[in-house]
Parts: sequence; C-alpha cells; structure tokens
Amino acid sequence: MGISRRAVVAAALAMPGLARAQAAWPSRPVRVIVPFPPGGSNDAVARPLAEHLQARFGQPFVVENRPGAGSTIGSAELVRVPADGLTLMVTSSTFSTSSAVQRTPYDAAVDFEAVAMLAVAPLVVLAAPGFPPNTLAELVTYLRAHPGRVDYGSAGPGSINQLSAELFAQKAGGLSLQHVPYRGMGPATTDLAAGTIQLLFTTLPSARGIIDSGRVKAIGWTAENRPPGGPQAPTPRESGLPDYEAGIWWGLLARRGTPPEIRDRLNAAANEALSGGRLAGYLESEGATPTPRSAAEGDAFLRADLARWREVAAAANIRVE
Repeated sequence: MGISRRAVVAAALAMPGLARAQAAWPSRPVRVIVPFPPGGSNDAVARPLAEHLQARFGQPFVVENRPGAGSTIGSAELVRVPADGLTLMVTSSTFSTSSAVQRTPYDAAVDFEAVAMLAVAPLVVLAAPGFPPNTLAELVTYLRAHPGRVDYGSAGPGSINQLSAELFAQKAGGLSLQHVPYRGMGPATTDLAAGTIQLLFTTLPSARGIIDSGRVKAIGWTAENRPPGGPQAPTPRESGLPDYEAGIWWGLLARRGTPPEIRDRLNAAANEALSGGRLAGYLESEGATPTPRSAAEGDAFLRADLARWREVAAAANIRVE
C-alpha cells in the first residue's frame, strides 16, 4: 500500500516542530534513575556523571534511587515514561544478569537502549589459602581431576559472581563446580579465607583488603584488562582460555525510541566525563577501564551482554523466582 499525499505533507509539517523540540532539550530537569540503593558503585558513578551533565546542558540532572529486585524495580520505572530523554538510568551488569535469570516486567533487549557505556572492570578469581591451584590454568587441571568437588561462593543466586564462574566452567570444557550462595560478599570472603569454600569470583575493591593481607590467593582475572595496581595474576588468554571474558560494566541507558539527536548529545557529554574529574577518579579506584563509545557501539555491547548471560543461565539452568 502506498503512502498518501496527505500523510507525506503531515510528516513534513511535523518535522520542524520535532527538530525544535529536540534542539530545546532538556526543557526541564532530567531524572537519572539508579536502580540500586545509595552508596553503591552505581550511585557513585551516577552522581558525578549527573553533575557533569548538569553543567553541560544547563538543567538539573536529579539522581533518584529506586532499588529492589535485582535492579528490576528501577528499570521498570524507565519503561513507564516517554522516550523523550528526560528520564535516564545509570545501571550496571546486574541489569543484564537479572534479565537472564528472572522474569521482568519488561524486555531488556527491546525496551531499553544504551546512551553511553561508561566503563568495564574484570573480576578477580580468589582461592582459599590451602587450595592447591595457584593459577587459572592449574585450576582447570585440578577441576578436571576433581569434578563437582570444588565449592565456589557468590553474592547470591543469579549474581555476576555466579554467572562468571559458570561461564568459566563452560569455556574451560564443561567443568563442574558447586555453587554456594551467600547474602553478600562479606560472608563469602570470610568463608573463603577459612577454607569453607575454595573459590570466589569477585570485584577488586571488595577483595583488595583480603588479598593484601595474604589471607587468600589471587589466581587469575576474568578479562584481559588487568587493573593497574591489582595483583599480577594471569588473564584468561595467558591461561589458555582466550574465549573466556566476564566482568562488570556501568552504563547510561534510555527508553528505546529516544530521539537519536538527544542520544548523541548525551553520549558526547558522557564520554567527556570519562576523560577526567570525579567520575574518572572513581572508576580508577574501582579498577575499571573507561570505555568511551558511540551510542550505537554501546547499544551493540548491551545487546551482546544480554544475549551472553541468557545463554549462560540457560545452559547452567539458573533461574531465580
């Protein structure tokens, strides 16, 4: 069916108005949802980023914490608003892992788009002091000889810790590990140091103290971007696992359908914030690598991350009800 002349004329008349609306953006304060409690890494990323965006665009960028249900409560709030760039969300890899292991009131791959992917950070693989392997390569050999007899901890079912460990087991040839979920990383690291569990995949900030004290061993990283100042443990490629990569990311997301011009302006401003100042300093303290990308590149990264963790969760039969 052809397009009527009336429809073409109506579209042409609407375009100047749309262009003016986009040029005037933001016409009022912008909400920046953080789907986690105050004080965590997402909140610490969102606040200096919001300050930078406010200075750049001349309107308040107001951080609003909406925690709960593995980030799904705050994420659902973004789906309920118009795709006009006046509500954004700073989130992290939990957004992907939650959508992989639980039912959400939205389709993460359809309802959201990346404005900017801000940074990535690997996890460090820790071992109990008496556990024989001292590197990832030795760990693979040991697990092949002791299938299903090694316990690893996590911050809870469906967490990035669990999924990163399961991806490691899959990429290393279908190894078998036993998952021990905890209520947070504090109890998990305590049990690791005591030898109650043998392995832990965790972030550098949460592990730095226990590594520096010599109470556990750092035997590897889950990605190639080994943080400056972190332990000189081998990366996956150095361990003969070039296909293994896992870690955490932080990003700025919008409702899908946000006008491209607004996305591009936000993307440029967010990338500026990564070059210095409070945001860059915080990311360095987290052992994170800034990742300035275009909005399109960030969206491709997000979609690939969502697909990967869904595959891992399905293969390992991980489901959180």
